Amino acid sequence: MRIAAATMIAASAVIGLSAAASAQEQPGVGPNPKLPEPQQYLLPTVNIAPATSWREGAKPTAADGLNVAAFATGLEHPRWLYTLPNGDVLVAETNAPPKPAQTGIKAWFMKLVMRRATGPAQSANRIRLLRDADGDGVAEVNKVFIEGLNSPFGMALVGDNFYVANADAVMRFPYKDGAITGVGVKVTDLPGGPLNHHWTKNIIASRDGKHLYATVGSNSNVGENGLDKEEGRAAIWEIELATGNKRLFATGLRNPNGMAWEPATGELWTVVNERDELGNDLVPDYLTSVKDGGFYGWPYSYWGQHVDTRVKEQKPDLVAKAIAPDYGLGAHVAALGLTFDDGARLPEAFRGGAYVGLHGSWNREPRSGYKVVFVPFANGRPSGPPKDVLTGFVDSEGNAPGRPVGVAIDKAGALLVADDVGGRVWRVTSASGSGPSTPASPPAASQ
Repeated sequence: MRIAAATMIAASAVIGLSAAASAQEQPGVGPNPKLPEPQQYLLPTVNIAPATSWREGAKPTAADGLNVAAFATGLEHPRWLYTLPNGDVLVAETNAPPKPAQTGIKAWFMKLVMRRATGPAQSANRIRLLRDADGDGVAEVNKVFIEGLNSPFGMALVGDNFYVANADAVMRFPYKDGAITGVGVKVTDLPGGPLNHHWTKNIIASRDGKHLYATVGSNSNVGENGLDKEEGRAAIWEIELATGNKRLFATGLRNPNGMAWEPATGELWTVVNERDELGNDLVPDYLTSVKDGGFYGWPYSYWGQHVDTRVKEQKPDLVAKAIAPDYGLGAHVAALGLTFDDGARLPEAFRGGAYVGLHGSWNREPRSGYKVVFVPFANGRPSGPPKDVLTGFVDSEGNAPGRPVGVAIDKAGALLVADDVGGRVWRVTSASGSGPSTPASPPAASQ
């Protein structure tokens, strides 16, 4: 098995290097990215930045005009963030739930690849509360908020009810004065195990508090496990909180994660991880508005009507209706976190748009992602190229001491970034001294 694995890694490295000659440095970025012809290889390109840890005093690199410092350290795989109205910051310490044993050398190999890329696989299954009571930009209160969950990810507070998206269901907990006051009850099931390939489930509350919207990723790359395993997946669900009833709001979204309400239009936006194994520069991950009833192509097509011939059961009538995304973020960048700057107090160059956490590629040469970017908006739409906010998550030796995931705005208007590999939450402020330092009024809307 070790010999086979070494052979696959070596072969993949060669394939990655040969394909790199035609790879763009910034492929698939913008509202109308140029898409190359698909390329398929015997083995996927593998170019992992192995997970390590931050050296003493090391941190990501902030863009000009910004500072970054650790808000909290020593966390166990922090993936997602949520700011409560009182200023407390919640962080989901989580990882994938246990998966059934899969046979075959490729399944074993992919498990090895992902472990090298993300670190330990066991999930802490809890949400931790961080509080900066004295306004110095560091959380001096660090305690468990809820534990005993099932790979928790998305969080939302609606009135006196706190909602958590587990890997297979949405749970509701009574909440008062910054604390959970009782046991949780299930609101509704979400498509889950035992396979549960894309396990992260995010949630966001509607502005009127009547609904939750929940993301559910696909159970495969491109339907290779059978389309019967994809029922209710690659989608965003709308959940009625009064009854727990739900309906499919949008479909054909391979792996949606972050969601946010665009401040000017009130539209729902999401970031989506697209499919793999079509080459270094396909398919771009993207940022898009989400239309009620919209179909976005997966698995039959990508970026509108570009048909994926690997899918055995084609549906041309459905492909004809596929909506092209609004904005490409780059191929294989693994776009996860999303928040608009509503309530942020960063420099003008980083206002009026969306912050996106790019977790980073494992199958591209050269690597892409591994940073946080800002996408400017005008009139409710992206209006220019992304600007780097935080970089430096891959060191000079090619290792990843950290990888950015969830992003949120804190009560003082700083940008918070969850770093799952580094076990930290980073806090980004203005370098001029005019940015956030002490608690201020809460943002107009929760993340």
